[in-house]
Amino acid sequence: MKIEILGTGCKKCSDMFELVKKAIATKGIFAQVEKVEDLNKIMEYSVMSTPALVINGIVKSSGKVLSEEEIINYIS
Repeated sequence: MKIEILGTGCKKCSDMFELVKKAIATKGIFAQVEKVEDLNKIMEYSVMSTPALVINGIVKSSGKVLSEEEIINYIS
């Protein structure tokens, strides 16, 4: 599973990145987690507000920091 956190490096984006790492550890899931800060790559996903959660190339959420529970629901 490939998980990307799209964001420009703001606190919300960093928080989301940490929550995703925590969620996959909680569930014991093996996943490649990547923080994407390149605006051109973010625009490829047509994301207008960050942070955004992308799982296996599909945007699952954008514009808010998800809770650990919400992230677990997406990755399960």
